[in-house]
Amino acid sequence: MARRPYRRRKDVTVLSLLLLLVAVALGPTPSSAAAADWWNPTARPAPDAQINVTGEPFKGTDSAGDVRGFVDAHNHLFSNEAFGGRLICGKPFSAAGVADALKDCPEHYPDGTLAIFDYITHGGDGRHDPVGWPTFKDWPAHDSMTHQANYYAWIERAWRGGQRVLVNDLVTNGMICSVYPFKDRSCDEMTSIRLQAKLTYALQDHIDTMYGGPGKGWFRIVLDSAQAREVIKQGKLAVVLGVETSEPFGCKQILDIPQCSRADIDKGLDELYDLGVRSMFLCHKFDNALCGVRFDEHGLGAAINVGQFLSTGTFWKTEKCTGPQKDNPIGLTESDAEEDLPDGVEVPAYDENAQCNVRGLTDLGEYAVRGMMQRKMMLEIDHMSVKATGRVLDIFEAASYPGVLSSHSWMDLNWTERVYSLGGFVAQYMHGSQEFGAEAKRTDALREKYGVGYGYGTDFNGIGDHPAPRGADAPNPVTYPFKSADGGSVIDRQTSGQRTFDYNTDGAAHVGMIPDWIEDIRRVAGQGVVDDLFRGAESYLGTWGASEQHRAGVNLAKGRPATASSSESNPFTSYQPGRAVDGDDDSRWASDWSGEQSWQVDLGATHLVSRVTLDWERAYGKSYRVELSTDGVHWQTAWSTTAGDGGLDTARFTGTPARHVRIHGLERGTDWGYSLHEVGVHSA
Repeated sequence: MARRPYRRRKDVTVLSLLLLLVAVALGPTPSSAAAADWWNPTARPAPDAQINVTGEPFKGTDSAGDVRGFVDAHNHLFSNEAFGGRLICGKPFSAAGVADALKDCPEHYPDGTLAIFDYITHGGDGRHDPVGWPTFKDWPAHDSMTHQANYYAWIERAWRGGQRVLVNDLVTNGMICSVYPFKDRSCDEMTSIRLQAKLTYALQDHIDTMYGGPGKGWFRIVLDSAQAREVIKQGKLAVVLGVETSEPFGCKQILDIPQCSRADIDKGLDELYDLGVRSMFLCHKFDNALCGVRFDEHGLGAAINVGQFLSTGTFWKTEKCTGPQKDNPIGLTESDAEEDLPDGVEVPAYDENAQCNVRGLTDLGEYAVRGMMQRKMMLEIDHMSVKATGRVLDIFEAASYPGVLSSHSWMDLNWTERVYSLGGFVAQYMHGSQEFGAEAKRTDALREKYGVGYGYGTDFNGIGDHPAPRGADAPNPVTYPFKSADGGSVIDRQTSGQRTFDYNTDGAAHVGMIPDWIEDIRRVAGQGVVDDLFRGAESYLGTWGASEQHRAGVNLAKGRPATASSSESNPFTSYQPGRAVDGDDDSRWASDWSGEQSWQVDLGATHLVSRVTLDWERAYGKSYRVELSTDGVHWQTAWSTTAGDGGLDTARFTGTPARHVRIHGLERGTDWGYSLHEVGVHSA
């Protein structure tokens, strides 16, 4: 088609140019503004806290196709709704504005005298200026345990400073709620969890409204790793829901008697998954029907041990550790919480040489672990006792399941390589820059070996201290303004109302100080630590994605014919060889109580075998071999050990053709024989 001649009129052209110049002088058009600074809202409330970060947040992936950014693997945005609703004062957001969100609890007026939880757990008298917005004289502060540190604008500043994953752990504790005198709702843990999940979605809607509608804000709740990856590629914050509660699904124990069933666990896991929860703790602070906990130290530990007794009728019990891993020493400092104990009841004394919890992973706990695996959820092992953690890692190794997380330095560091070898993710508590750097250095070689990034768990609103100020005169202070870790944004001191926060003199007073803290780490601990942290988002999503893609292996031995050198005789039950491959974890094969013994299974056909799992009963093999054969006559050793310690063992070896698999016991670990609950044989 012939193009129509373009005939210009000089007067129209001049007028158009004049109008264009006027438009440029007055500012960009709405469409170009939206494209130029998509990260700024079109309708932020006023007044409000400032962000004090300029520059476009980074988008996309690196040259290898990996997402970039920091991971806060452990935070509690809505714990103000936990513990009866009056332990943490202030809210992350309010439709009525910042003045309504950032105000103290009524009982803290006029001078904080009744800030009881502060001085029970932290010492001092709890007194403070209760006024929040706009003066913020005494809070938020790095050492305040009872004031909101997760206001949405402060979270926004953390995102603008380079954070790309935020795990919001829905948290509560029914016993703390029941003993704390101020509350405005019930202490039921699941009721609080449901409310916190609902409010997380409400916060997403609140931020979306500022940006013009659903899906347009920077705060994005994600339900799978692919969705999270896309959100981060867009330059936004992927928010993952987790759960950290002491008695999930009602699974408390009273005098060592569980108060829940397998049906309760299935129902609870299904409900949490439907709420969007993708990671969780099975025990926290108190021993429950699922697992024993890793103890707390100092005054907080003493208070929690009292709470354990009031909730369960038992104090923590200890034993000597059998390996290098240890639980925390129990806090023995006197606590005002002891006044709540019945007359004549005292916190017991503890042997300093017995530092491990006697309680590990219970049968119900193991059922819950396997239920999480079936739902492709990630399991938090922080707060689990050494005994419980060891069993969880055994289960995951037997199934090659990668979904294990340590999010805030509550795991014994001696577990680190087992976590990394599974494909799990590790984050450190938000310590001061010097301590953070020192702890990071201890596991630096392992991160390099496994090619993984690092994370931090701030635990804001989680009843813990945060990095104190190093002082304006300290070596290598943070100098303002500074550039973000990616180099694309400029970060200045954060201003909220009438107060401006400086990391050098205020420390990590609230979540918005994360970029300042990372800059302090760079100056004190070095760029290498920051680089590892910046790779955190990719590593976290790697663990999550691998968990989603995991497929349960087929047990080639299940239901197949089995024989043994001997079987223990019992008039009431059977310990025959087939009991070790019947798919029932409660049944078992048991040998005579003498000499060498063997057990073997015929797979029915030759397979390429590369992994054998052995779930020992208390009568275990200390020295034994896993042997393979294609004809049942000629055997070769595929794997062996002389240091067996019972529990769940996983023997891995190069894929080898075999129809017959034999467990050849050479030395017993006890005075009894050899006894196996279940044997698994898996193909390469």
